[in-house]
Amino acid sequence: MKILIADDDKNLRKVMLSELSYAGFEVSEAENGVKAKNLLEKDEYDVILLDLNMPGMSGMEVLKQMKDLEIPTEVVILTAHATVSAAVDAMKLGAYDFITKPFQTEVLVAVIEKAYEKKKLLSENLLLKSQIKRQSETKTIITRSPVMLEALETVRKFAAADLPILICGESGVGKELIARAIHDASKRVDEPFLPINCGAIPENMLESELFGHEKGAFTGAYARKLGLMEIASHGTLFMDEIGELNLQLQGKLLRAIETGIFFRVGGVKEVRVDVRFVSATNKDIKKEVENGNFRADLYYRISALTVYIPPLKERKEDIPLLVDYIIQKNAAFKNKRFSKGAVEVLSEYPWPGNVRELQNVVHRALFLSKNNTIDASDLPLDLSADHSVSGKKLEDVEREHILQVFREVDGQKRKAAEILGIDPKTLYRKLSTYGIKD
Repeated sequence: MKILIADDDKNLRKVMLSELSYAGFEVSEAENGVKAKNLLEKDEYDVILLDLNMPGMSGMEVLKQMKDLEIPTEVVILTAHATVSAAVDAMKLGAYDFITKPFQTEVLVAVIEKAYEKKKLLSENLLLKSQIKRQSETKTIITRSPVMLEALETVRKFAAADLPILICGESGVGKELIARAIHDASKRVDEPFLPINCGAIPENMLESELFGHEKGAFTGAYARKLGLMEIASHGTLFMDEIGELNLQLQGKLLRAIETGIFFRVGGVKEVRVDVRFVSATNKDIKKEVENGNFRADLYYRISALTVYIPPLKERKEDIPLLVDYIIQKNAAFKNKRFSKGAVEVLSEYPWPGNVRELQNVVHRALFLSKNNTIDASDLPLDLSADHSVSGKKLEDVEREHILQVFREVDGQKRKAAEILGIDPKTLYRKLSTYGIKD
């Protein structure tokens, strides 16, 4: 806990500095209001012990400027009996509490700890608001595949080490589920887990999302905003599609990972955090490094430990389990089931969109089928092709499937990406690769 003592009484400052340092706090001091304000602008403190009667700039003026600058430090007023009414006025301006001189150290420490709890509670409320509903739901990794079970054993071992982890695998294999499993099996399990999809956020907004910004940093920045890295402090930050970061942002991220220090956009104060970084990509990052699109030093930093998640086509024994699980999770369809023939069709299809695509296909069949038993005929026609004996390349099958989905949605790219279970950027790359034009 970082404490700032702002009082013009040198002897009192000396006593408080000694006592609070002994109590385990990191303590700084200021002999007047001007120095206190300067320190608050340069560094971040959890609690300031603020004397109202100081020469040059009064404690009340410091408090007013803190409010104008939106400095998120809790304020405890130090006051004599004669100025209790002024202390009450200070509380109206946002001070947490006041304590009258002289005071006992244990009383002061108790007030500081309560002020800190309030600050922490406000941060936690920000965290809760920033987390989307799906994060609060329990998610299960469904598998009986030997290759997947081996990957999960690797995940379990890696979770104990507090090192950056890179998760590799195709789009839709469940990389966020794996990242969550790493967090839940780590010593940070009681702290925040925050995901950010680097490919889904416009490039000009990504830095602000990661590092936050100060009031007035750019047009529309009407107030200070904490970034996900700051909100996730002491917990885990999951950076999905990290290969989408531009080189400039890669450099800033590297410094934050190496030092635990960064600056908010438009800020001049260092922000310190303790975050475990878990990254994921469906790109060949080594090739991206060779092509100059990804920094080699960042790659080596984020891949201290690497785990590969096999695609669904390599663990087809999981498909019947996943189908049953998807049905169980949707109470409205508890009386429906897939016939043996339908499950066989699903098991033979190569699933370029992996589990996400399977989930979308199953959901569509559940919604559209009028019968409780879903047969192979209820599935999209392209799934029924005999991919195992057709002699077609997987790339040709994938291209045909993409075209089929496009026909179903009248060429709407975002809708097609949603049905395929892949990121829109991934779909655009596939369209270019396969020569599919508007």
